[in-house]
Amino acid sequence: MAPRWILREVPNDAAVDALAERLNDLPDALARTLVLRGIDTFDTAKRFFRPTLTASHDPFLMRGMDAAVDRIVQAIDSDETVVVYGDYDVDGTTATALMTRFLRSSGLPKTTYFVPNRFKNGYGLSPGGIDECYARGATLIVALDCGVTAVEEAKYARKLGIDLVICDHHKPGDELPDVAALPDPKQPDCEYPFKELSGCGIGFKVIQAVLQRQGRSSAEALPYLDLVAVSTAADIVDLDGENRD
Repeated sequence: MAPRWILREVPNDAAVDALAERLNDLPDALARTLVLRGIDTFDTAKRFFRPTLTASHDPFLMRGMDAAVDRIVQAIDSDETVVVYGDYDVDGTTATALMTRFLRSSGLPKTTYFVPNRFKNGYGLSPGGIDECYARGATLIVALDCGVTAVEEAKYARKLGIDLVICDHHKPGDELPDVAALPDPKQPDCEYPFKELSGCGIGFKVIQAVLQRQGRSSAEALPYLDLVAVSTAADIVDLDGENRD
């Protein structure tokens, strides 16, 4: 069957005309495209075309962020053995690289990482992966791009005496895992305004929060933005809001 293009109708032609005029006679087709994306004012168009980091949200608005920062700072101050637990896709590997590099540069030079083998370990947190972290002497696992549904795996880690900080961007199930901290904007009762960050993006917000808590410059987070950009494109999250900033 031949493909059919179904064009969306603009709900308000007057909004298209007003936006085009406000943006120095922007071509009608582009103005219509913007309005269809919900960009129908000068301010929203300015943010879309000229995104800045200053428009990003306070990381501490995310539920679980305070506890995550507390536990990570404790690990740094106590020189604990930390393993960064990622995933095998682009988002997971960039998130793993981001957090490993940050922790190593922040007082935990012996931080190691674990990326599960798709065929041996399956997806996300697994008992076998946790066993590997335990064998390395981990007292803290920082999991990225996975874990929000790992209820039984979290119980297993706790049984081994390992704390878990889960930094995820997926939707949780009916039950949240019992962990030291769980920053995830898609969990219930989370007031964080933007819900579509990549897993690496969540890791970046954690880094921002740790820097803020330690009184360090926010500019220290900027070198990690290349990894966030790659993860954002590869994971096909919405190229809007903070993902454009």
